[in-house]
Amino acid sequence: MSVLERKLEVEARIATVCRESGRQENDIKIIAVTKYVSLETTEQVLNIGLQHIGENRWQDVKPKWEALHERGTWHFLGHLQTNKVKDVIGKFAYIHSLDRMSLAKELDKQAAGLGIEVNCFLQVNISGEETKYGVSPHEFFQFAEEVSKLAHIRVCGLMTMAPYELESEETRPVFRGLRELRDQLNERRLFPYEVKELSMGMSGDFDVAIQEGATWVRLGTVLVGKEG
Repeated sequence: MSVLERKLEVEARIATVCRESGRQENDIKIIAVTKYVSLETTEQVLNIGLQHIGENRWQDVKPKWEALHERGTWHFLGHLQTNKVKDVIGKFAYIHSLDRMSLAKELDKQAAGLGIEVNCFLQVNISGEETKYGVSPHEFFQFAEEVSKLAHIRVCGLMTMAPYELESEETRPVFRGLRELRDQLNERRLFPYEVKELSMGMSGDFDVAIQEGATWVRLGTVLVGKEG
């Protein structure tokens, strides 16, 4: 199946889910996760009208970014080591994995040096899995309050990952939990703006994520396939 065929299939699924759950299709944005595909396939993704590219590691994405960065909007999705911030800052429009204060301070420092504001998602480990990154829900509001004091970080949303082994329906409490945290965050008015976005849902569970309020879905295999 071609990337275009997969795109049309995914868009049809999203349309169905939105219709059944009362969501608006244009509220759902697709990030094509290209970490397992070549530069050529990543270029195909852009050629068929997908604008948002998601990658996990700078050393892997570097040749793709250098060749194609002027064409798309780039999202850094993976765990970001503090010493790698200098490599990604200013290149990625969104960082989806802000999960600790040491990283927040380094992002703020590097952004200040460039005179920019960096869009970040606060990553929350809703499921409590030890193998997952993210701040725990009970530490979340203190973390958010500390981040709110950093002038060069704009928190545009929250991000989480559901356990891979679950049936898609079993992921629902994870996605619902993230939405509820976002709503509570806005009620507390820790930021001088509304935090709107929810980055949640991947190839195996994006339907449920959309039902629970996802605004960004991160789609790899189901959308772009897998090579090698």
